[in-house]
Amino acid sequence: MFTPEDHTFVVCAYKENPFLSETIESVLAQTVHSEIIVSTSTPCDYITSICKQHNVLLVVNPLPHYAGDDWNYGYDSADTPLVTIVHQDDIYDPSFLSEVLAAYNLFSESETLISFSDYYEIRNGSICRDSTLLRIKRLMNAPFKTSFLNGMGTIKRTVLRFGCPICCPAVTLNKGRLGSSIFDTSLKDSCDYKTWVNLSFKRGRFVYIDKQLVGHRIYSESATSNNLRENIRTGETLAILEMLWPKPIARLVNRFYSHSEKLNDVS
Repeated sequence: MFTPEDHTFVVCAYKENPFLSETIESVLAQTVHSEIIVSTSTPCDYITSICKQHNVLLVVNPLPHYAGDDWNYGYDSADTPLVTIVHQDDIYDPSFLSEVLAAYNLFSESETLISFSDYYEIRNGSICRDSTLLRIKRLMNAPFKTSFLNGMGTIKRTVLRFGCPICCPAVTLNKGRLGSSIFDTSLKDSCDYKTWVNLSFKRGRFVYIDKQLVGHRIYSESATSNNLRENIRTGETLAILEMLWPKPIARLVNRFYSHSEKLNDVS
């Protein structure tokens, strides 16, 4: 059975982000407490001072590249079997970790590959708990609530064939089962989607917690908005969909998916 001592929050920090302190405070405010690490590839006085303020460990990736490389470095720095990769923009409900542990403990320690919760959006400071896009993602994730379905490879890949409904900062990974450096490092923006597709070929469960436990921040300076404006995500998503569909169908699915994803550009 997993306990709080088996978990680490890895907060990935990049340059002087104004939301970093709020993010750290939300993981410090959990009803049950686990390890917390801040990981960065852009060390600076700002990040160092916030880590000192909150008395959390800072680790520095000496070989930065894409987001996946930074996530792998932080993930590998954790000494626990369960790891949550925290984005510096987002906030966590105080019950997030207790709900994650409860979800993992429904099954044996090796059965679940990842758990992930529902989430809400923080759009330029305003909370959005319901939208067409969020409803679609909840519908796509519904099979992962069912123990009969969430361990089936065909189900995992069928869901992912229509886009990525899994919110990356809401994911907790079973490092004890998955091993080290599991994030894709070939893509600039869609490394999380590619990683979930890769993991869907492994035997094990994707467990969905049907509660809004993470506030995912969307604002004009975020990496997501920047990559959408540069059309980076659209091309990378097409390459992933071509792993799951014949190319003509992949292009059709990508057309609809990229249209919905542009809702995340708040510029």
